Amino acid sequence: MTVQRRTIVHDGPGSPFEGVFAWEDSMAGPRPGVLVIPNVLGQKEADNRKAEDLAALGYAAFACDLFGQGRRTQRGPGASRYMDELNADRGLLRERLRAALAALSAQDEVDPDALAAIGFCFGGKCVLDMARAGLGLRAGVSFHGVYDRPDYDSVTPIATRLLVCHGWDDPLAPPAALVALGEELTTAEADWQMQVNGHAGHGFTDRSMPGDSLVSRMTNAPTRGAGRRRAHFYKVY
Repeated sequence: MTVQRRTIVHDGPGSPFEGVFAWEDSMAGPRPGVLVIPNVLGQKEADNRKAEDLAALGYAAFACDLFGQGRRTQRGPGASRYMDELNADRGLLRERLRAALAALSAQDEVDPDALAAIGFCFGGKCVLDMARAGLGLRAGVSFHGVYDRPDYDSVTPIATRLLVCHGWDDPLAPPAALVALGEELTTAEADWQMQVNGHAGHGFTDRSMPGDSLVSRMTNAPTRGAGRRRAHFYKVY
């Protein structure tokens, strides 16, 4: 049993996009596909490893690129510049997500009728936008996402089953934002769940975040709990 990876370059609105696809080569035939959506920094090795972890569980996973080939950032000033462009044009973001999902579903190892997505930070917002736009996901998991609604109408009902893993102390998504998201998803007739982790801030699954960051207070317990909940959620989707 060996997890393999390959680079995928695909077309989309505004740029070619480059991501990494991972699958386990001893399995025969197509299997469920999972889109892995990066955080504010864009596509990187940590996302590729997430895809490999999912491949080892029996999925095929694509750590996608939404910013464009060669457009990546590092922590520090200007880190959000590419994300800011897409936050200012949610319609463009939706179409780039659509293109990334199409690239995943086109792989021979993927069952195009069994697609899911996970995302972190900005990627968590993207998972919710994919559900709102009706892009054909069976399930989605948002980790420490941001919950503001896009400026286009959402589908009703939202058919994607959603799990939201949230840190209660997240300054980017305070409790009122979480309540508003629950109300939105209920109105849209979505099947949704939330795991809210006490004493956890933004980025609680990201082990690269500084331990003394004012933005992220990371503890091992929320990270383990979110991983267990995600694994159970996948089994039932």
